Amino acid sequence: MVIAKLNALERNEAVAVFQKCCGSSAWASKMAESRPFETLQEIHEAADALWAEVGREDVLEAFTHHPEIGADVDLLRQKFASTATWSAGEQSSVSQASEDTLHALRDGNLAYKAKFGYIFIVCATGKSAEEMLQILEARLPNSPEVEFEIAKGEQAKITRLRLEKLEL
Repeated sequence: MVIAKLNALERNEAVAVFQKCCGSSAWASKMAESRPFETLQEIHEAADALWAEVGREDVLEAFTHHPEIGADVDLLRQKFASTATWSAGEQSSVSQASEDTLHALRDGNLAYKAKFGYIFIVCATGKSAEEMLQILEARLPNSPEVEFEIAKGEQAKITRLRLEKLEL
């Protein structure tokens, strides 16, 4: 059982495992200290509670562990080329993205980073390029304070999905 293995890890090993789920060193360290866990629900509850407590710098650190979506149109083209598997065991039908959408997504990501100072964070599982673009465009007008909280919430969703996929 994954939970038993997680509980049995040395502290530094557990921190490394948790950092694969969320790039915040402080969060990963606190998660390692919160063991032992009995259930996945307990892990999720601890993850959410500890994420709510981390500071701005910890959140920004977590963001740096994600690839920048808009850096390269060729990478976007590959990512959204056809129906793709977004996560283990989950099929998402992602229609072929148009060149216009890919360029708009790249440009929007660059505008986002210029405005907010960090990359666009969204839980992308199951979302097409068009959906990602709509989300990005809807969030660009946000104030820095509002957007930070939204991005922090998206990181929490990503972390939850990664915790569910842990394999030790």
